[in-house]
Amino acid sequence: MLRILLRRRKRPLSAEDVTVTDRPAVRKAVSAAALGNTMEWFDFGVYAYLAGTLGKVFFPSSSPGAQVVSTFATFAAAFLVRPLGGLVFGPLGDRIGRKRVLAATMIMMAISTFAVGFLPTYNTIGFAAPILLLICRLVQGFSTGGEYAGATTYIAEYAPDTRRGFLGSWLDFGTFVGYALGSGLVTLLTGVLGDDGLVAWGWRLPFLVAGPLGLIGLYMRLRLEETPAFQREAEQAHHDAEETRVTGGEDPVEEARQSGKGRLKEIFTQHWEAVLICMGLVLLYNVTNYMVTSYLPTFMTETLGQNALTAQLLVLGTMIVVVLTITTVGRTSDRWGRRPVFMAGSAAMIVLAVPAVLLIRGGGILLPAFGCLILGLLLVCFAGTSASTLPALFPTRLRYGALSIAFNISVSLFGGTTPLIASALVQATGDQLVPAYYLMVAGVIGLIATFFLHETAGKPLRGSGPMVESEEQAQELVAKSRTEAGRRARDLWLRLRHPWARH
Repeated sequence: MLRILLRRRKRPLSAEDVTVTDRPAVRKAVSAAALGNTMEWFDFGVYAYLAGTLGKVFFPSSSPGAQVVSTFATFAAAFLVRPLGGLVFGPLGDRIGRKRVLAATMIMMAISTFAVGFLPTYNTIGFAAPILLLICRLVQGFSTGGEYAGATTYIAEYAPDTRRGFLGSWLDFGTFVGYALGSGLVTLLTGVLGDDGLVAWGWRLPFLVAGPLGLIGLYMRLRLEETPAFQREAEQAHHDAEETRVTGGEDPVEEARQSGKGRLKEIFTQHWEAVLICMGLVLLYNVTNYMVTSYLPTFMTETLGQNALTAQLLVLGTMIVVVLTITTVGRTSDRWGRRPVFMAGSAAMIVLAVPAVLLIRGGGILLPAFGCLILGLLLVCFAGTSASTLPALFPTRLRYGALSIAFNISVSLFGGTTPLIASALVQATGDQLVPAYYLMVAGVIGLIATFFLHETAGKPLRGSGPMVESEEQAQELVAKSRTEAGRRARDLWLRLRHPWARH
């Protein structure tokens, strides 16, 4: 009995179990992943700030309110195909590697965004114009289905365990830099060209900038190496396959498990709780994100009747606040944990959503600025923590696929549809506090998801060994593991020898 129990105890770490990260490789991985998000959100910033203009260009026969709804419907359509992109790119990334899939999504995203700048208008070819815009948006959505999950997975699998929050926050730093660049360019064009110049030809310029950005991002991603965690997983899978081949046997259970269908079944049967937690956190982050970045400029101008340039500058200022604080939030989550940050942000969202929207309705510049600042600080709580929290929910062999599926289902149903639903509800009810109620519901769902979230700060990813920054840290970790294993073995021996005694 003693021998069985001793064999079952946790094995102490060896030097081979601990990965020492390469600082230059980590910096290159974070930069390349973040640049892809920068480009993706450059497009979102442009599209959100040009919503009114694009409505006039592609839906001129509609009323102003219907133009906004139609434009956001095209925006939301891209999110309907994101789960399909996740189903394709996610499992593919678990099979052939993260690097190749991230390069493929970059190419598709750059081409489709660049193409929007060349589209003919409704006045030129009629109803075919919005159809072409929709096709470009669908390609963007399909490629984005593998982008964010792949980028978060890539950074998480490269980052040391104690710095995953800080390094992961740079991914969403790229997100909001891209949004700020896109929205800043539109704001500049609005001030220089005016509404008439934007409608005539100026709306094309921001989309054309996506071409050079895409080439830079593609170059950086093609120079990347596979993550240490994926390489280890691939080596182990190859070793198991060789062992099976040498012995001449076939394991139909393992073969089914490795297939695409088998992986999907495993995700939804064995990891369903992690999928639901992921969806809840993604809903919280993305409803807040799209409410602020995509709907707020249009809400302030079309619904509240505020000056377009003022509204754009206020939201742009909010994005700058997010950019300046996001890595601090990521570092804080490394120190205090992911759960406290999500919990505090969710509770604050429930309490502060209505006051924030009331301030935005207040008129002038000062009150709306305070309202936007509140929403920006709430947003950064989730933006600075998500990239390190979500990949840790799933084991290495399923991480990219499981995260792609859960993330994109939630974004498609709740995140990307936020501007469409909010604008439609405001138009239908006439209640200007609808955005606040929407945010409060997201806060409640986020609070529930965080309650069931297990803390992962400072811990190895599921299915992977520890990752540290230096050989000294690796040696300390191995020595500590051996000491703890020896203490556990001693305690077990004493309990078996003297079960009536207290130890």
